[in-house]
Amino acid sequence: MAKKENNNELMEKIVSLCKRRGFIFPGSEIYGGMANSWDYGPLGVELKNNVKQAWWKKFVHSRTDMVGIDAALIMNPKVWEASGHLKNFTDPLVECKKCHERFRADKISGDKCPACGGELTTAKQFNLMFKTFIGPAEESANIAYFRPETAQAMFVDFKQVAETSRKRVPFGIAQIGKAFRNEITPGNFIFRTREFEQMEIEYFIREKDWKKTFEYWHEEMYEWMGELGLAKKHLHDLEVPEKERAHYSKRTIDIEYDFPFGTDELYGLAYRTDFDLANHAKASGQSLEYLDPETQEKFIPHVIEPTFGVDRSVLAVLCESYAEEEAPTAEKGETEKRVVLKFSKWLAPIKVAILPLSKKEELAKVARPIYEDLVKNFACEYDETQSIGKRYRRQDEIGTPYCVTVDFETLEDKAVTVRDRDTMKQERIAVSDLINYLKKKLEE
Repeated sequence: MAKKENNNELMEKIVSLCKRRGFIFPGSEIYGGMANSWDYGPLGVELKNNVKQAWWKKFVHSRTDMVGIDAALIMNPKVWEASGHLKNFTDPLVECKKCHERFRADKISGDKCPACGGELTTAKQFNLMFKTFIGPAEESANIAYFRPETAQAMFVDFKQVAETSRKRVPFGIAQIGKAFRNEITPGNFIFRTREFEQMEIEYFIREKDWKKTFEYWHEEMYEWMGELGLAKKHLHDLEVPEKERAHYSKRTIDIEYDFPFGTDELYGLAYRTDFDLANHAKASGQSLEYLDPETQEKFIPHVIEPTFGVDRSVLAVLCESYAEEEAPTAEKGETEKRVVLKFSKWLAPIKVAILPLSKKEELAKVARPIYEDLVKNFACEYDETQSIGKRYRRQDEIGTPYCVTVDFETLEDKAVTVRDRDTMKQERIAVSDLINYLKKKLEE
């Protein structure tokens, strides 16, 4: 992790591996790319989906007090006026008078340009929302915005969700989706991008319960990070002071992670009070009060908001999992460096690799049917190119927990060799027992 190599070298290795193995690579690369635009490749999208599906299962499907929605990216612009984003969703911007590079004033130290040492302008507030137009005419009446957060739809839809789901306070609404922020200085790979994905919950409560509910969700977030495989020693809480909190927040904790480029925000937990529901009720003229069916009491719920960045989750998992080790070679007593991503097994993009010892047809005739059986149960890859040692190293680099080798003995004993990614130990398993064996191992 970052503490092993506390410099940019580790980050460069991770970015290189991601591009080389098809996890993440620059967007629009054939046209020279686009500043801080990244595409998830075949392995990256599997890793990302594993994160999202596990999050949804944990926080929506496994709970009786949570429902989900999937809302539009572009909303009525009055939403952003009522929420305060048009006025308050800003960062301080400075520009170098010499090289004209632009920076977030709160992310640099001193009054000189970090790039060339030139003089900086006085900071001015820069709105982070992406503006667009609805319809063919680019007129002020047609202005709309790409959402800068997923939260507002959960507030705007609160009444409909509460009525149709028949959930009682306390309950939550969850959503996974894209958000867009015109960041002044994006960077550090997928850490800060202008287009990103959030996993977010708005949990509706009575005001008197906010402190205990805040602590409850703080614990839930740490439990989730443990399931991702993030070491607690790499996680830190930052209590955000009042002057630095978002305009809607009464209390915010940033949960930070030790990335190779430094310790920075991974997730956030905020107490948004009744700010959003009250403002939308006032601006729309619609009641967003909750009616308690037992007491007949009407009130506007307060909200605890746990926010989980999808892309930052992926980046943290990649950083946590990356390891370099000495591994034995085919030559007795000799070793070589291997790179391995030690993902939690459920996170691994590929669970099992099927590797015939050579390309010979008699092995392929056995290996192919094994692959076709296994792929019905697990995310699998079939690879017969290069030496078996190089194929093991390739699977180590993409984090595959188990490799199944079909060799010439298989033709006689109807068994295969299963290699464990982490221990590199090998075990001979009958083909007829292979699926059950792998299921048990992947559940450990």
